[in-house]
Amino acid sequence: MEPLFYVMAIMGCGDGSTACQQTRVEPVQYQSIRACQQAMPAALVRNSDIDYPVVTASCRATGVRMVQTQALGHPAHG
Repeated sequence: MEPLFYVMAIMGCGDGSTACQQTRVEPVQYQSIRACQQAMPAALVRNSDIDYPVVTASCRATGVRMVQTQALGHPAHG
């Protein structure tokens, strides 16, 4: 299984940051949400050519998430 990592989606939005649409995804994979967020300012500068009044970014988790589960006890029917 692949580990969980984060990618940064570049969003183009209308005036007032409305009607945002994903326009690109940065090719870098980040090990934490914090690392992704710290890279946002530079990514927004690199993607300033997008033809929208507002350009923003969003960090998103991707990859496999390991979830701890518990077995549920069911009463025996008999």
